[in-house]
Amino acid sequence: MLYIVQTALELGFQYALVAMALFLSFRILDIADMTTDGCFTLGCAVSVTLTAAGHPFLAIPAAMISGACAGFVTAFLQTKLGVPSILAGIITNTGLYSVNLMAMGWTSNQSLLRQDTIFSLFRDTGIGGSWYAILLSGAITVVMGLILVAFLGTRLGLSIRATGDNRDMVRASSINPTFTITVGLCLANAMTALSGAVVGQAQKTVDINAGTGIVVIGLACLIIGETLVGRGSMLRGAISVIVGSILYRVVYALVLNLFSKYIGVLKLVTAIVVALAIAAPTLKKWAAFQRQKRAALAQSRKETK
Repeated sequence: MLYIVQTALELGFQYALVAMALFLSFRILDIADMTTDGCFTLGCAVSVTLTAAGHPFLAIPAAMISGACAGFVTAFLQTKLGVPSILAGIITNTGLYSVNLMAMGWTSNQSLLRQDTIFSLFRDTGIGGSWYAILLSGAITVVMGLILVAFLGTRLGLSIRATGDNRDMVRASSINPTFTITVGLCLANAMTALSGAVVGQAQKTVDINAGTGIVVIGLACLIIGETLVGRGSMLRGAISVIVGSILYRVVYALVLNLFSKYIGVLKLVTAIVVALAIAAPTLKKWAAFQRQKRAALAQSRKETK
């Protein structure tokens, strides 16, 4: 049980960065960014390749810069060429497949054997004991969350938030929505790539299909967190995605443990869990409506008597 908790916390913190990126692009900018899958793999590929070359610390900012470049391409297609946001993300995601192969040296997977990573170097300090991976992953995610909250409180951050609320109003206020959308998507994809970079060094491997389905999982984490913590301030939003990601990983670990003998149905169970997580707000509203309906019927019966 302790191993399940440790694994869920470690992966929860690492993948919370993807949910945080979707919080920025989907919730704040109101853009369905489909670049996420390929961008996660890109961050993972850049991180593992540079770590294999002996630069584990340089690999982190390099992965974020590569993710920001992917976000810039998506924003350029959307704002300058008039491509719909979903199609722009799909186009970039398709092109990233070849880019990721190039980053991995034209191989479909790459592993780190006996190379130092930020996790092994942090473990050697003796801080955290057996919880060192959770401590480092949590520190990276919390720091990134605080940076995001602080940024969204700046003049530029407020402009990005206003762009998601009403693009025409922003344009009428002499703010260039093209610029704010570009900055927002670059930052969101930089966080996605950071998640891939951390996961790649933690697992010491990268596969060309590592990011498949990440956007759905990230969205599920986002909605789970918002359902439990609620929506409101930017700080609450950042906390909600971390809580949602950890809870999703706890559920996933329990499902994996329960259905370990039936590994073939794991994908089906995972799909059901994700579907229920995304449908949770609608189910919650339906349950509240049914309670109100029963209360109204009961009150009506009392009045007729």
